[in-house]
Amino acid sequence: MSDIPGARDELHRLGGILRTQLVELITALTPAADLRLLFLNDPTVADWSEPPRYHYSVVFRGERPAGVTAAALAEHAASLLGSGGWAVTTSERIAGEQRRLVVAGSREGIGIEIRTGENNSGVMYEAATPALVLETSDFQRPDPVRTSETVTPGYVLCYECDGLGWCPECGGRGWLAGPDGKRRRCPECNSERVCPICRGGGELAISQLQPFQRDFYPELRRAPE
Repeated sequence: MSDIPGARDELHRLGGILRTQLVELITALTPAADLRLLFLNDPTVADWSEPPRYHYSVVFRGERPAGVTAAALAEHAASLLGSGGWAVTTSERIAGEQRRLVVAGSREGIGIEIRTGENNSGVMYEAATPALVLETSDFQRPDPVRTSETVTPGYVLCYECDGLGWCPECGGRGWLAGPDGKRRRCPECNSERVCPICRGGGELAISQLQPFQRDFYPELRRAPE
Protein backbone atom coordinates (compact mmCIF):
# COMPACT_ATOMS: atom_id res chain seq x y z
CA MET A 1 0.00 0.00 0.00
CA SER A 2 1.12 3.55 -0.70
CA ASP A 3 -0.55 6.82 0.29
CA ILE A 4 -2.61 8.72 -2.27
CA PRO A 5 -1.15 12.25 -2.34
CA GLY A 6 -3.37 14.71 -0.47
CA ALA A 7 -6.02 12.16 0.53
CA ARG A 8 -5.18 12.09 4.24
CA ASP A 9 -4.94 15.89 4.37
CA GLU A 10 -8.37 16.19 2.75
CA LEU A 11 -9.93 13.71 5.15
CA HIS A 12 -8.31 15.54 8.08
CA ARG A 13 -9.73 18.83 6.79
CA LEU A 14 -13.23 17.36 6.54
CA GLY A 15 -12.87 15.85 10.00
CA GLY A 16 -11.95 19.28 11.36
CA ILE A 17 -15.08 20.82 9.86
CA LEU A 18 -17.19 18.06 11.37
CA ARG A 19 -15.65 18.38 14.83
CA THR A 20 -15.92 22.18 14.90
CA GLN A 21 -19.59 22.10 13.97
CA LEU A 22 -20.42 19.32 16.41
CA VAL A 23 -18.73 21.11 19.29
CA GLU A 24 -20.77 24.23 18.50
CA LEU A 25 -24.01 22.25 18.31
CA ILE A 26 -23.42 20.23 21.47
CA THR A 27 -22.33 23.26 23.47
CA ALA A 28 -25.38 25.26 22.40
CA LEU A 29 -28.05 22.56 22.47
CA THR A 30 -26.95 20.26 25.29
CA PRO A 31 -24.51 22.31 27.38
CA ALA A 32 -24.25 19.73 30.17
CA ALA A 33 -22.71 17.15 27.81
CA ASP A 34 -19.12 16.09 28.41
CA LEU A 35 -17.18 16.97 25.26
CA ARG A 36 -14.34 14.70 26.36
CA LEU A 37 -16.56 11.84 25.19
CA LEU A 38 -16.65 13.24 21.64
CA PHE A 39 -14.12 10.87 20.08
CA LEU A 40 -13.11 12.18 16.66
CA ASN A 41 -9.34 11.92 16.86
CA ASP A 42 -8.69 9.30 14.20
CA PRO A 43 -10.49 8.10 11.07
CA THR A 44 -11.93 4.60 11.02
CA VAL A 45 -12.67 2.15 8.22
CA ALA A 46 -16.05 2.86 6.67
CA ASP A 47 -15.95 0.19 3.99
CA TRP A 48 -13.69 -2.86 3.85
CA SER A 49 -13.57 -2.82 0.08
CA GLU A 50 -10.29 -3.12 -1.77
CA PRO A 51 -8.73 -0.70 -1.17
CA PRO A 52 -10.58 0.25 2.05
CA ARG A 53 -12.29 3.60 2.54
CA TYR A 54 -11.91 5.70 5.69
CA HIS A 55 -14.01 8.37 7.36
CA TYR A 56 -14.48 10.27 10.60
CA SER A 57 -17.71 9.24 12.29
CA VAL A 58 -19.32 9.63 15.68
CA VAL A 59 -22.47 8.90 17.67
CA PHE A 60 -22.91 11.14 20.70
CA ARG A 61 -25.68 11.58 23.28
CA GLY A 62 -26.61 14.72 25.18
CA GLU A 63 -29.49 15.74 27.42
CA ARG A 64 -32.03 18.38 26.48
CA PRO A 65 -32.00 21.15 29.12
CA ALA A 66 -35.00 21.38 31.43
CA GLY A 67 -37.65 23.71 30.09
CA VAL A 68 -36.54 23.40 26.45
CA THR A 69 -39.01 21.59 24.21
CA ALA A 70 -37.94 19.21 21.48
CA ALA A 71 -39.42 21.54 18.88
CA ALA A 72 -37.45 24.50 20.23
CA LEU A 73 -34.22 22.50 20.29
CA ALA A 74 -34.77 21.28 16.72
CA GLU A 75 -35.44 24.83 15.55
CA HIS A 76 -32.27 26.05 17.27
CA ALA A 77 -30.24 23.21 15.72
CA ALA A 78 -31.52 24.04 12.23
CA SER A 79 -30.67 27.71 12.75
CA LEU A 80 -27.12 26.92 13.88
CA LEU A 81 -26.49 24.63 10.94
CA GLY A 82 -27.99 27.06 8.46
CA SER A 83 -25.87 29.94 9.70
CA GLY A 84 -22.78 27.74 9.31
CA GLY A 85 -23.44 27.18 5.62
CA TRP A 86 -24.98 23.73 5.91
CA ALA A 87 -27.92 22.57 3.79
CA VAL A 88 -30.62 21.77 6.35
CA THR A 89 -33.70 19.58 6.36
CA THR A 90 -36.13 18.93 9.21
CA SER A 91 -38.37 15.88 9.38
CA GLU A 92 -40.37 13.77 11.79
CA ARG A 93 -40.01 10.06 12.49
CA ILE A 94 -42.55 7.96 14.32
CA ALA A 95 -41.75 4.48 15.60
CA GLY A 96 -44.52 3.02 17.72
CA GLU A 97 -45.34 5.69 20.28
CA GLN A 98 -42.01 7.45 19.81
CA ARG A 99 -42.08 10.70 17.87
CA ARG A 100 -38.69 12.11 17.01
CA LEU A 101 -37.78 15.37 15.34
CA VAL A 102 -34.78 14.99 13.03
CA VAL A 103 -32.59 17.84 11.88
CA ALA A 104 -30.11 16.91 9.18
CA GLY A 105 -27.30 19.02 7.79
CA SER A 106 -24.98 18.37 4.84
CA ARG A 107 -21.88 20.17 3.64
CA GLU A 108 -19.11 18.95 1.33
CA GLY A 109 -20.40 15.43 1.68
CA ILE A 110 -20.36 15.59 5.50
CA GLY A 111 -23.59 14.59 7.19
CA ILE A 112 -24.86 15.56 10.64
CA GLU A 113 -28.13 14.35 12.14
CA ILE A 114 -29.68 15.52 15.41
CA ARG A 115 -32.63 13.60 16.86
CA THR A 116 -34.79 14.69 19.77
CA GLY A 117 -38.29 13.99 21.09
CA GLU A 118 -40.66 14.99 23.85
CA ASN A 119 -40.91 11.47 25.30
CA ASN A 120 -37.42 11.65 26.79
CA SER A 121 -34.68 14.19 27.25
CA GLY A 122 -32.06 12.41 25.19
CA VAL A 123 -30.59 14.20 22.17
CA MET A 124 -28.68 12.02 19.72
CA TYR A 125 -26.00 13.35 17.40
CA GLU A 126 -24.81 11.16 14.53
CA ALA A 127 -22.32 12.41 11.98
CA ALA A 128 -19.76 11.27 9.42
CA THR A 129 -17.46 12.63 6.74
CA PRO A 130 -17.38 11.15 3.25
CA ALA A 131 -15.49 7.86 3.03
CA LEU A 132 -12.20 8.33 1.15
CA VAL A 133 -9.62 5.94 -0.23
CA LEU A 134 -6.29 6.83 1.38
CA GLU A 135 -3.99 4.20 -0.11
CA THR A 136 -3.50 2.56 -3.47
CA SER A 137 -3.73 -1.21 -3.70
CA ASP A 138 -0.31 -2.35 -4.92
CA PHE A 139 0.06 -5.64 -3.06
CA GLN A 140 2.86 -7.93 -4.20
CA ARG A 141 3.24 -11.46 -2.94
CA PRO A 142 6.23 -11.82 -0.61
CA ASP A 143 9.33 -13.80 -1.49
CA PRO A 144 9.35 -17.38 -0.19
CA VAL A 145 11.09 -17.95 3.13
CA ARG A 146 12.59 -21.19 1.77
CA THR A 147 13.58 -22.39 -1.69
CA SER A 148 15.05 -25.62 -3.01
CA GLU A 149 18.47 -23.99 -2.59
CA THR A 150 17.93 -22.85 1.00
CA VAL A 151 15.88 -25.70 2.47
CA THR A 152 17.39 -27.09 5.66
CA PRO A 153 19.06 -30.54 5.36
CA GLY A 154 16.61 -33.20 6.48
CA TYR A 155 13.66 -31.02 5.47
CA VAL A 156 11.50 -30.62 2.37
CA LEU A 157 9.67 -27.60 1.07
CA CYS A 158 6.14 -27.38 2.49
CA TYR A 159 3.77 -29.12 0.08
CA GLU A 160 1.05 -26.55 0.78
CA CYS A 161 2.91 -23.28 0.18
CA ASP A 162 5.99 -24.58 -1.68
CA GLY A 163 8.31 -22.67 0.65
CA LEU A 164 6.38 -19.40 0.75
CA GLY A 165 5.74 -19.60 4.50
CA TRP A 166 2.80 -17.26 4.17
CA CYS A 167 -0.70 -18.46 3.37
CA PRO A 168 -0.63 -19.38 -0.33
CA GLU A 169 -4.25 -18.33 -0.85
CA CYS A 170 -4.06 -14.75 0.48
CA GLY A 171 -0.31 -14.23 0.20
CA GLY A 172 -0.04 -13.27 3.85
CA ARG A 173 -2.67 -10.53 3.89
CA GLY A 174 -5.18 -12.50 5.94
CA TRP A 175 -8.07 -11.57 3.68
CA LEU A 176 -9.37 -11.92 0.15
CA ALA A 177 -11.38 -9.55 -2.02
CA GLY A 178 -14.87 -10.92 -2.63
CA PRO A 179 -16.91 -10.53 -5.84
CA ASP A 180 -18.29 -7.24 -4.53
CA GLY A 181 -14.78 -5.88 -3.88
CA LYS A 182 -15.18 -6.09 -0.11
CA ARG A 183 -12.66 -7.86 2.08
CA ARG A 184 -13.54 -11.25 3.52
CA ARG A 185 -11.67 -13.54 5.91
CA CYS A 186 -9.27 -15.89 4.18
CA PRO A 187 -10.68 -19.39 4.79
CA GLU A 188 -7.39 -21.24 4.33
CA CYS A 189 -5.43 -19.49 7.09
CA ASN A 190 -8.45 -18.16 9.01
CA SER A 191 -6.83 -14.71 8.71
CA GLU A 192 -3.72 -15.83 10.62
CA ARG A 193 -1.70 -15.00 7.47
CA VAL A 194 0.83 -17.84 7.74
CA CYS A 195 0.65 -21.18 5.93
CA PRO A 196 -1.59 -23.49 7.99
CA ILE A 197 0.70 -26.50 7.39
CA CYS A 198 4.25 -25.24 8.03
CA ARG A 199 3.13 -22.32 10.25
CA GLY A 200 5.44 -19.92 8.47
CA GLY A 201 8.55 -22.08 8.24
CA GLY A 202 8.23 -22.87 4.55
CA GLU A 203 9.63 -26.36 5.18
CA LEU A 204 8.77 -29.59 6.98
CA ALA A 205 11.01 -32.10 8.76
CA ILE A 206 11.11 -35.37 6.81
CA SER A 207 11.25 -37.40 10.04
CA GLN A 208 7.97 -35.87 11.22
CA LEU A 209 5.94 -36.30 8.04
CA GLN A 210 2.75 -38.32 8.31
CA PRO A 211 2.27 -41.15 5.76
CA PHE A 212 -0.29 -39.13 3.79
CA GLN A 213 2.11 -36.19 3.72
CA ARG A 214 4.86 -38.34 2.22
CA ASP A 215 2.55 -38.92 -0.76
CA PHE A 216 3.14 -35.30 -1.75
CA TYR A 217 6.83 -36.10 -2.28
CA PRO A 218 7.42 -38.85 -4.88
CA GLU A 219 11.10 -39.01 -3.93
CA LEU A 220 10.15 -40.02 -0.37
CA ARG A 221 7.49 -42.65 -1.03
CA ARG A 222 9.95 -45.53 -0.88
CA ALA A 223 12.63 -43.84 1.11
CA PRO A 224 13.40 -45.27 4.56
CA GLU A 225 12.44 -43.18 7.54
